[in-house]
Amino acid sequence: MFPIFGLLFGAIVWGLIWYPYRLLEQAGISGIQSSLLTYGFALMVGVLPFVRDWRLCMRVPQEAYLIGMCAGWTNLSYVLAILHGEVMRVLLLFYMAPVWTLLLARLLLDERVSWRGLVVMAVSLSGMLTMLWQGSQLPLPRNLAEWLALSSGLAFAATNVLTRRAAHLTLRAKSIAVWAGVCVLTLLSLPLAPPFIPMQAISSSGWLLMAAIGVVLAITTWLVQYGLTHTPATRASVIFMFELVVAAVSSYWLAGEHMTLREWVGGALIVAAALYFASAGTGVGAMSRPSHERGTTARRAHLP
Repeated sequence: MFPIFGLLFGAIVWGLIWYPYRLLEQAGISGIQSSLLTYGFALMVGVLPFVRDWRLCMRVPQEAYLIGMCAGWTNLSYVLAILHGEVMRVLLLFYMAPVWTLLLARLLLDERVSWRGLVVMAVSLSGMLTMLWQGSQLPLPRNLAEWLALSSGLAFAATNVLTRRAAHLTLRAKSIAVWAGVCVLTLLSLPLAPPFIPMQAISSSGWLLMAAIGVVLAITTWLVQYGLTHTPATRASVIFMFELVVAAVSSYWLAGEHMTLREWVGGALIVAAALYFASAGTGVGAMSRPSHERGTTARRAHLP
């Protein structure tokens, strides 16, 4: 039961994480600044038991750094997307990740795309086109938030593939790489970011909320790692889809967002393709967030 609890906890956290980040933005703390501080807290909390793994990261810097950058962008772009876009559209576009995983596995790992993989790609793309279609306009993402959501799914797929090539890295080292990756990318994004408000201008409630988010992110990582280690991939993928239910309910009640019939149909196709992808034995693994890596096999399943 505890592994299932860990996976459900992760799904609930990622279905609700958009709300505290929006509260921080309303308090004047931009998405980039809040990402830097919350993942900084997560890194501080998470690194304490895993100090020895820093040596392992230093011995294989290329793999650790690449995973950190890709997984870091997954989380950072996801946070920025849910701050400025509709929660469910962002999540569903993120769940296009199986398509990008299959393509990247073909390009980087020389894995053939089976007929099942082609089905996944066709259904996912059909769902995306259905959801994004706007009459005479091209069926492209209509704003920056949706482009960020797509890029988050693409970075998530890249994390997937890179993880398969770095089986010698421990789960702990990969987790540290994710948290550090978000912090580094936020620092690199400073020239494009809105001005940071001075640290002393942040209220005590703002600091408390960011610290709480960081601790929750660290705990979520550990719980989901445990759950993925002790749960079959197909069952884990179904449990993670609960994130969509949590996001749909929370975005409706807390933000007044709702989806049109066309968006529901397109979203259903994307979810169906993601579930089939996880259960069809593609060799890429179950869906989940990058800070929730399973370990030596690729996939899991972040970004917030």
